Amino acid sequence: MLTINDLKYNHHGLIPAIVVDASTRDVLTLAYMNRESLTISLSEGRTCFFSRSRQALWRKGETSGNVQHIRSIVADCDRDALVVMVDKEGPACHLGENSCFHNPLYIAEGAGEAFSAEGLYALLQGRKAERPEGSYTTYLFEKGVDKILKKVGEECTEVIIAGKSGDRAETIYEIADLMYHVMVLMAELDISVEDIRRELASRHVIDHKIKQEKMT
Repeated sequence: MLTINDLKYNHHGLIPAIVVDASTRDVLTLAYMNRESLTISLSEGRTCFFSRSRQALWRKGETSGNVQHIRSIVADCDRDALVVMVDKEGPACHLGENSCFHNPLYIAEGAGEAFSAEGLYALLQGRKAERPEGSYTTYLFEKGVDKILKKVGEECTEVIIAGKSGDRAETIYEIADLMYHVMVLMAELDISVEDIRRELASRHVIDHKIKQEKMT
């Protein structure tokens, strides 16, 4: 097991810390720690960084409430970089995004199977901005929200038919189609994955009995 003294800091006394969501494995942010902030992080069990712009320590979430609880900290082979696995409360990015890495530079066509929901959403945002020719996603964005909503409705019906038939493989296929078209709708309306995650999280506090009574 390493200690703080075993790590290699740069000439400013800092070490880069790649923060990763322990549940989704999404890269949340790249920040920096010094010996003091790392000591605080270890003692408090929540991330504390060193701000290079302010030249000061800052505990993630101290003003926003978006705290990151540390699961583990692992150094790389050269001991000059860290991966910090966390359970997070709220978005990691100060812009309200789930991750600070939400501006796609290049995503290969057909690589979607390797993506998380955030990765697919980033690809769709790229298609919306760039509108490459020959892309089905470009076609949907160019046709607009009415066409996208029509496709969502059609895919809902396909899911119902597949589920009713009891065909598991077909149901998976149709659910994937539905999820894709719903995320196109999200991109069209600028609804982020984090927006949906926050909405779902807020429902944990609902009295389920009252909710059920309202539904009947």
